[in-house]
Amino acid sequence: MSELLFEIGTEELPAGFQKPALAQLRKNFIKQAKELNLVHGIVETLGTPRRLALLVEGLAASQPDAREELMGPSKQAGFDAEGNPTKAAMGFARSKGADVSDLKVVETDKGEYLMLVQEREGVATIELLPAILEGLMSGFSFAKSMRWGDNASSFARPIQWLVALYDGKLVPYSYEGISASNMSRGHRFMANEDVVMDGVAGYRKTLQDVSVQVDPEERRNSVLIEIEKAVADTLDPNVAKVAVDEALVDTVCNLVEKPFGVCGSFDEKFLQLPDEALITSMREHQKYFPVVDQDKQLLPHFVAVNNTEVKDINLTRTGHERVLRARLEDAFFFFAGDKEKKLDDRFDDLTGIIFQEKLGTMLAKTDRIVKLTRLLAEQFVPDSVEDACRAARLCKTDLLTGMVGEFPSLQGNMGAAYALNDGETAAVALAIQEHYYPKRAGAELPSSALGAVVGLADRLDTLSGCFGIGQIPTGTTDPFGLRRISLAILYIVEQFDWTLSLHDIVHKALSLYGDKVNGGAETVEQVVTFIRGRFVNDQLATGLDGEAVDAVVSVHFDDINDSLKKIRALAAIRGEDAFAVLAASFKRIRNIIKDNRTTDVDEALLKEDAEKELAAVFMRLDTEVQPMLDSHDYDKALAAMLALKAPVDEFFNEVMVMDEDESVRSNRLNLLTAISVLFLKVGDISKMQQ
Repeated sequence: MSELLFEIGTEELPAGFQKPALAQLRKNFIKQAKELNLVHGIVETLGTPRRLALLVEGLAASQPDAREELMGPSKQAGFDAEGNPTKAAMGFARSKGADVSDLKVVETDKGEYLMLVQEREGVATIELLPAILEGLMSGFSFAKSMRWGDNASSFARPIQWLVALYDGKLVPYSYEGISASNMSRGHRFMANEDVVMDGVAGYRKTLQDVSVQVDPEERRNSVLIEIEKAVADTLDPNVAKVAVDEALVDTVCNLVEKPFGVCGSFDEKFLQLPDEALITSMREHQKYFPVVDQDKQLLPHFVAVNNTEVKDINLTRTGHERVLRARLEDAFFFFAGDKEKKLDDRFDDLTGIIFQEKLGTMLAKTDRIVKLTRLLAEQFVPDSVEDACRAARLCKTDLLTGMVGEFPSLQGNMGAAYALNDGETAAVALAIQEHYYPKRAGAELPSSALGAVVGLADRLDTLSGCFGIGQIPTGTTDPFGLRRISLAILYIVEQFDWTLSLHDIVHKALSLYGDKVNGGAETVEQVVTFIRGRFVNDQLATGLDGEAVDAVVSVHFDDINDSLKKIRALAAIRGEDAFAVLAASFKRIRNIIKDNRTTDVDEALLKEDAEKELAAVFMRLDTEVQPMLDSHDYDKALAAMLALKAPVDEFFNEVMVMDEDESVRSNRLNLLTAISVLFLKVGDISKMQQ
């Protein structure tokens, strides 16, 4: 067994490109190796802004030899009466690159057939590698690619060198005029020199000697160590510490080949900015980490991470401080200017922002949000309807401010800050901020019911409007993020345990658009079906019983939390032996009744003891269980329904449903239909057979 080292040297790759590229590199190699039946051991990918590397251990010297038995036409079709080969036999042999004399006659279950046995010698790995490497180079998919020079191929950034070594020996491969060698490069600034590679084993150490930390995890840990050390060396560690943003750590890790931290400061006047504005100014443009005290309050300090060793710490610190000061002065200017005009005074100016070409302006959208918010607030926060509507009215006005124009990610945060400055209540300000929550899957949810109500109204308006004009996501195309919006609706409603009819609220949301959209029942159903799809996927992703999910949503999906209660009740009871048998019987019931919808049972037509017993148990249960269903106590209702297991079994053992007497037959079908209707109030348990 041997090893493969393949390194792609580039100009600096964008930070967000590196992790996906390394994942693709590994996946594509494993896929090709599998297709070629090429045995290998551990496959690892490492990288920095200037390189993507594949390290493969235990790579076989060649493919294994193979023996193929290829069946051809029957003997009767392959040879004529005189034993001469026919066109069928000759064509089969020729298609396989063989001679008719190589064909054998074998006995099969279908008679005698012609067979060709081919022994294939495995190809040496060194001969396969050029094509494999070419497949790796063409297998990358970047968010944006570029061409340079007269190259026909594109890549994320211009390629500068290639290293391709198999068992320490050079692989004969070139890409767009660049021939693979054993020469890599050191750190661009601290060791700008060629460096000889000898294989996988010494790869990390060789690059470490030229100031390159090629392992992303090791480099990430170094970033954390460096930023903490920078603060400890400059400030009192008992007073100050770095506010670690994990996403920023990931970004910074992919901006440097070796990190060096520097702690700087800024004028205390900038602490007048809202925390989120100050942090965003540091993070988004400069990739600086804020510094906080023990109470997590911002201090007038920051930490920068350099890609080169700091020789003159004061000079480096001054440079970072000068650059940040310019950014903060801009933010301070925008903040001061924004406060001169109240949010409410900006409301009418929303007419200048287009929400969607066919759906009108942001002013029209805000008007719809206010109306939807009132409907939702009257149901969920009846004591705070006016505060909810006030927050809805102001929730988009910060889009017109200079701060949000400069830092779009601050929408909502700046709205809250300006609302407080304008004298709005804390509840209204918080709702303005939180109506954007959650901003992504797994992100923070609204803490206030007012923020949740406004957020629901905003998302329902967008989702319904887009479907109303046929702007429906297809494949990976989802320009308005409707999948994310649907998940947010699900999370918010579940978080607050609200009872909400999706069909009703979507119908109301569509009606507010008037004749701008198709607001009929078909569109309502499309929207709810789309939300249901996200609901199913999300519940399966969380590990909920897939059959229980299917059993519930296949019957009815309208109230999110009610559906969850049913699913959890079914998942909890499925372990009962009686339930498994009853589920199988229920499937039989569903098959027998088919399209029968009548549930009226005439006791006078019940002839057999078994059907009389089943009817008696069912009628008692129907009365007993209904209050449980009305109170959504599905655990208790299902436990009670298990009493049907024995009489249902006995019914099918003793009673012929399809009696010759039409009235008796119909009566029995009605009884089974009534039982089916009772169970379907929870879910179709026939989908939950063991």
